[in-house]
Amino acid sequence: MDPATGSAPPSEVSSLPTHDEALRLAYETHGPILLNYLLRLTSGNRGMAEDILQETLMRAWNHPEARTADGQWSRGWLFTVARRIAIDHIRAAQGRPVEQLDERLEERHAAADEIDRLINTREIRDAVARLPVRLRSALIEIYFQERSVAEAAQNLAVPEGTVKSRTFYALRALHEDLTTRGFTL
Repeated sequence: MDPATGSAPPSEVSSLPTHDEALRLAYETHGPILLNYLLRLTSGNRGMAEDILQETLMRAWNHPEARTADGQWSRGWLFTVARRIAIDHIRAAQGRPVEQLDERLEERHAAADEIDRLINTREIRDAVARLPVRLRSALIEIYFQERSVAEAAQNLAVPEGTVKSRTFYALRALHEDLTTRGFTL
């Protein structure tokens, strides 16, 4: 200590870690061990354990007076604070109703999607059935049978240009029919 200024000489100041450095060092040194300890206290609830670890370090940040002479927080102090926070969290959780996760939520969503798909499929089939035969046959050959224009023309015994125009008019008629029935395409 310099009697003239009342402060520590530069060599003493630089040897002690700053508050931020001490907190980072506490996290690096004690964080993994604290997390394992908290996982045991919270019965493996990783989210709760991580929250408690973060709150423990925040309390260390807010209580620099708890640092030892070398500028670090003692492991004992950190564990005591973490244990007390864990007890508070566990008691608070016991006061609330237990959260029930519904794993079947995805199944319900998938079932609703399947029903919608079936309804849409039926509507599209009905709309295709309402098309005139010449348009419907061209559409079925190209889109449902996945034939080329040349193959469809050969099967329908019409020129390729006719298959193209019938497919165009079939799609247009199908679009108009489905739009009037409330489908958004």
